Amino acid sequence: MIIAVDFDGTIVEDRFPEIGEFLPDAKAVLRILYDQGHTLVLNTCRTGKAGAAAIQFLADADVRFHYFNRNDPTRTAEYGLDSRKVSADLYIDDRNLGGFPGWWTVLKEVV
Repeated sequence: MIIAVDFDGTIVEDRFPEIGEFLPDAKAVLRILYDQGHTLVLNTCRTGKAGAAAIQFLADADVRFHYFNRNDPTRTAEYGLDSRKVSADLYIDDRNLGGFPGWWTVLKEVV
């Protein structure tokens, strides 16, 4: 499954342009999802230096993503286009309808 994950307010506390602390259980659940073979796409409004800082922050914490603000090449090949909107089977974002439910709830829903 391709899972697009927001950064500010979802993985970390929203303190943009600074980087907040990890939200409870974010690291553990993201590692589980990655290890289960899901394709994780960091899908954030951060770009340039702010985006690079987010990528480095996650790398330093050993939280891995397959892609940053881009589509999985298998998905672009499947549909024959590389849309500006990241194509995913699931979007995890604090701005979704109903708000962010917490990382263990996310894991329970995915597996």
